[in-house]
Amino acid sequence: MAESQQRERFLDPALVGKLQRLDMVARRVVEGFLTGLHKSPYHGFSVEFAEHRQYMPGDELRYLDWKALAKSDRYYIKQFEEETNLRASILLDTSTSMLFQSNPDGVSKMRYAVQLAACLAYLMNRQNDAVGLMTFSDQIHSHLPARSSGAHLRHLFKELEVESRRTLKRDESEGSKRATAIGKCLEFLADRVQRRGLVVILTDFWDHNEAEVARALKHFRHRQHEVVVFQVQDPAEAEFPYREESVFVDMETGERLNVLPWEAAKEFKKRVDDRIEFYRKHCGANGITFERLLTDTPYDLALLRYLEKRQRLN
Repeated sequence: MAESQQRERFLDPALVGKLQRLDMVARRVVEGFLTGLHKSPYHGFSVEFAEHRQYMPGDELRYLDWKALAKSDRYYIKQFEEETNLRASILLDTSTSMLFQSNPDGVSKMRYAVQLAACLAYLMNRQNDAVGLMTFSDQIHSHLPARSSGAHLRHLFKELEVESRRTLKRDESEGSKRATAIGKCLEFLADRVQRRGLVVILTDFWDHNEAEVARALKHFRHRQHEVVVFQVQDPAEAEFPYREESVFVDMETGERLNVLPWEAAKEFKKRVDDRIEFYRKHCGANGITFERLLTDTPYDLALLRYLEKRQRLN
């Protein structure tokens, strides 16, 4: 792969974060990813990423794409919304804890998750899959049913931006923060995603009731959905790099705590690692794909995990 293509594919999330429009973010990341995918050992996942499918005997010739035939010498049928391959729902945690950002030159967990959601939605749309969006914190904030049209994708991008700005605005307003109730919200959403499909969950898992969250994840599997969970973390949450006595502030409650990092680091890291291991084991035991993503990780890993899960559904 040429060096310029390599750079295009593995874009730094902080660099992508400087792009203002989500449609441009999604297009740049996904097109770079697909370029690399066609040249990689995973080329088996490349299902001609366009709003077409390969011609099969018995298909109506009036839907044959003659331009595609002229360019590629291969037969493709134009697909329309009713011929959607897959229904997917993206569930995005917009609680205030998602605004955490340790590196001023990086991106917050919220921005990372929003950009990843946009990339996933763009990729799904390119495959003519229907994609919906649900956002939550301690309650449900928005619900866009799954559709596969270009107009719907633009609406989804707009909703992602609106929700992220709304969360930031609440954070700046004293006493108006968004707490976390992941388990309760996922239980509610599991009953709202009616048709069997793929559920993608983006959250930082900052919810102390792990058992409730685990039950909710299992509820999706009980309803025969395929589930992919992305735990989004800031690198500082993984490593706890603080060295000086500091006052730590809970982003959701505003509670302040004076901390001696050299005393707290070991216990903090143990609790974080224990939580990750809990969800990893629970997800593994229930056929759920679990991936931990730090906000400095290129989006390719998440996109590949989505394609792997999608492949199993076909």
